[in-house]
Amino acid sequence: MLSGCRRALPAALRLAVRGWAGAGGGSGKRRLSTSWSPVGAAFDAKQQRSRLTGQSTGLFGVPELSSPEGFQEAQEKALQETEQLVQKACTTPPGPQIVMIFDQLSDALCKVADLADFVKIAHPDFAFREAAEEACRNIGTMVEKLNTNIELCQSLKQLLANKEVMDSLDPETRQVAELFMFDFEISGIHLDDEKRKKAVDLNVKILDLCNQFLIGAHLPNKIDKHILPEHIRYNFAVEGNYIQITGLHADCSDDLVREVAYKIFLYPNAEQLRCLEELLTSRNHLAQLVGYNTFAHRALQGTMARTPEKVMQFLETLSERLFQRTLKDFEMMEGMKMKLNPQNSKLMPWDHPYYSGVLRGERYNIEPSLYCPFFSLGACMEGLNFLFNQLLGISLYAEQTEKGELWCEDVRKLAVVHENEGLLGYIYCDFFQRADKPHQNDVLIRCLLTIELAVKTLPINGMRDWTRCPTDFAEVPSILMEYFASDYRVVNQFARHFQTGQSLPKSMVSRLCESKKICAAADMQLQVFYAVLDQLYHGEHPLKRSTTEILKETQEKFYGLPYVPNTAWQLRFSHVVGYGAKYYSYLMSRAIASMVWKQCFVQNPFDRAMGERYRREMLAHGGGKEPMLMVQGMLQKSPSVEDFVDALVSDLDQDFETFFMDSE
Repeated sequence: MLSGCRRALPAALRLAVRGWAGAGGGSGKRRLSTSWSPVGAAFDAKQQRSRLTGQSTGLFGVPELSSPEGFQEAQEKALQETEQLVQKACTTPPGPQIVMIFDQLSDALCKVADLADFVKIAHPDFAFREAAEEACRNIGTMVEKLNTNIELCQSLKQLLANKEVMDSLDPETRQVAELFMFDFEISGIHLDDEKRKKAVDLNVKILDLCNQFLIGAHLPNKIDKHILPEHIRYNFAVEGNYIQITGLHADCSDDLVREVAYKIFLYPNAEQLRCLEELLTSRNHLAQLVGYNTFAHRALQGTMARTPEKVMQFLETLSERLFQRTLKDFEMMEGMKMKLNPQNSKLMPWDHPYYSGVLRGERYNIEPSLYCPFFSLGACMEGLNFLFNQLLGISLYAEQTEKGELWCEDVRKLAVVHENEGLLGYIYCDFFQRADKPHQNDVLIRCLLTIELAVKTLPINGMRDWTRCPTDFAEVPSILMEYFASDYRVVNQFARHFQTGQSLPKSMVSRLCESKKICAAADMQLQVFYAVLDQLYHGEHPLKRSTTEILKETQEKFYGLPYVPNTAWQLRFSHVVGYGAKYYSYLMSRAIASMVWKQCFVQNPFDRAMGERYRREMLAHGGGKEPMLMVQGMLQKSPSVEDFVDALVSDLDQDFETFFMDSE
């Protein structure tokens, strides 16, 4: 019933776009406040501190969250409100009001859970993170109990069974009612008392295992420093007699450093392996308990792909189309490795990210120091502001904050304002580096900047969680932004040298964009490998082989570079938590974004009519409309698997105009 809570704040810009673009104007027609200022000025290099007003409040303006203990108070209020709404839902006659009550019920829990989900990983204060983690667990437990509440489900069933009332509802209200019922069904509402309790217990266990796996996925591995050659030790953190390996060091130019990091960081950990196996087994038990063959079948209900068979058809077709291109990419990388290191020229998995980057730099001269002066943070934010204004009639304004509202004084708060509808919501931007800041919140706007946003949206027509939608559609808005950010007509509106004011030359933008196509087939093939592995892990159980043996077999079939003995990459596969059986979503969403760009915006990236169509057909509905119907409304056709694959493969083709220009 409350699956929208799973798509929480760290997803950043894509949620911001969905939040802004809903039909309607939020809770009023607020105009430009006297505390608002142009967005670019808020990120000027000379203004590194947030301007705080004298009034004190809690995080995100929530009064209870002025201290870590406030999470307990906030969740207690949410749970009290939940009890009242459950009672109301169970006593209200069938009608549109039932759907509104269910949405209010979802919102009462999600507004705490979503905020806590962000705070538990982004707040610099451990006490806040710990309190937020506890709130997430408690709210999650309540969600699972509500998803198996028979009285609550019966109230919704009565509505859905009343043909006269259902016929009177608008399509989106009907869709939302059906979504709530779908959440009941996949949670096992049809089971007897004993099995329903088992389903709740399994869900709670899965939540705990997910948290445990995420922690383990980011823990460093240690090794006696004397085992490593002395000349490479300085690349790693030293702790007494041990060296800590915290990542893959994929950008390091020393082949030996990358090899060491790969083999040690990915060395199997027995406890993490047990956690992954138990997580996969528990998910499978839950799926079968509620009537699905596999967890993948359960997870893909309601998505664009719908079934694991369709996902595998998509991935296998794409892999076949990429095969020859990937071989050529590996040959280029191996040739570069031979050129730089003749003694050890065999291409290995730890070489792929580094040598593809070397090839891009050598062929297109994309040294970051040449580009950075044209992309100050303030200029980039003004560029976003200009684009959203042209396409959607939306402007961003910096807004002063109150004491206690922010988790760090360098965070900026933006008001999102429509030219006719007024204030739609707020965005909190956390861009600047600080000690112990988590990396997993970063969302890359390619070739421009790295953005990290937390979103606080106003209710849209009173239905806040209508912004929820299937995972394989949720990625589309953020990926589509990459196409705008790669277009010179857009970049030219704001990219200026911070000292001279000179515009970024078109040739530099072209080189940067074309450089991304170097070894892009191999990069995409790697994503196919991850997605297939995800499907196999969440397919038929018990697994026929160990997760490591499945990794080895899948890597050799769908990637091409050899498996490295005594490594277990899957134990660092953190996406298995939030994207279980749905990792393919990145590829499918990219295909849709590509089709939308080429059909609707490539002729004119500032086309207001297309922008309004994009808002009307794809952004305004969230979970209120089936995703494929939204895509069909935008593209005026329903794309096939072949269309998805064609869109992805066509993006790999080089622009020969740029190639010849750079060759002169």
